Amino acid sequence: MNPKIFVGIAVAALAAILGGILLTGPTIVIPSSDNITEIQNTEQAKPLQIELEDISVSKISERSSTIEIAFKISNPNPRSVIVQTMDYQLFETGYSDFEQIAGGEIGSRPEGMLEFGSNYYTLLGENSIVLRDTIVLRNSGNTSELWADLNDGTATWRVSGTVFYNLSSMTSGQENTLNFEFTK
Repeated sequence: MNPKIFVGIAVAALAAILGGILLTGPTIVIPSSDNITEIQNTEQAKPLQIELEDISVSKISERSSTIEIAFKISNPNPRSVIVQTMDYQLFETGYSDFEQIAGGEIGSRPEGMLEFGSNYYTLLGENSIVLRDTIVLRNSGNTSELWADLNDGTATWRVSGTVFYNLSSMTSGQENTLNFEFTK
């Protein structure tokens, strides 16, 4: 047999499949009065849960201090969640309850249509992840009260911030935020 016949049949089959897909298009279901109760009974996504896992002064000298901080983020939903960023502010309440001594951002948010090397975290359903950061404070000589608390190990902390996450993917679904504040 002629191979052109097989190629022609394959092209026709692909064209028929593509035409069928294009003709049916996406399906939109508009709720009627009969199935409104069914839509209202669907389970809503639960917000993430966050805990201050650990905060400690790991190194201290006359010139600088290194603080280790860790957050545990839990996903109570059966579906995956994409944690884009977590912004936080760190206060040492013995020194000042309103003057931020440090802060940071863990992760990154996409800035364009495509971003290579993005730093975000996929949190699988009903799982948790620990996000860690290291803060290096420089001693300016003007904060003797703060440095005394760090040296003595009597520092009291307040950490506040926001977690930005999506319930489905980076390109679909809505962005959600979770505000938090901890004292330790």
